[in-house]
Amino acid sequence: MELEPRSLEDFVAERGKRLLRRAWMLTGDDGHAEDLLQTALAKCWGRYHAMDDATFEAYLRTTMHRTYISWWRKLSWRSEVPTMSPPGGEARTGDAEIGLDLRRALMGLSRPQRSAIVLHHLDDIPVKEVAKILGMPVGTVKTHLRRGINALRNSEHLTQEVAA
Repeated sequence: MELEPRSLEDFVAERGKRLLRRAWMLTGDDGHAEDLLQTALAKCWGRYHAMDDATFEAYLRTTMHRTYISWWRKLSWRSEVPTMSPPGGEARTGDAEIGLDLRRALMGLSRPQRSAIVLHHLDDIPVKEVAKILGMPVGTVKTHLRRGINALRNSEHLTQEVAA
């Protein structure tokens, strides 16, 4: 019994919304998120059949992050203002309002802090791997993580009012 060949279209149909939300968390803009995901897919598509879906998704996420880093180094987006609505509707974080507040708070971080936090805390990548992906020393990544987490703790988007 021979298995049906997998197609990249099926992979994108199944996991595309999640990948697009991840791209949006990095860029903060619908159009840039789509561009980032499409660019990463274009860079990776030739390797799709050499990997299983989970490995390919990890490879694609790494390529997205590296592409985003190269874009921010070119400073091509500095003059554009990100939107606060993610593509494909609300992320399924349990509470849509908390999810939107988290995304707003993430957009308040510097790009290196946001990249480090998304990679380490949302993609569950170890700090050493994050350092390799971002092309930074481990200590610098730890600094971005610590400062980013502190900024999130103090973010006006994530503060909760306590009822008396």
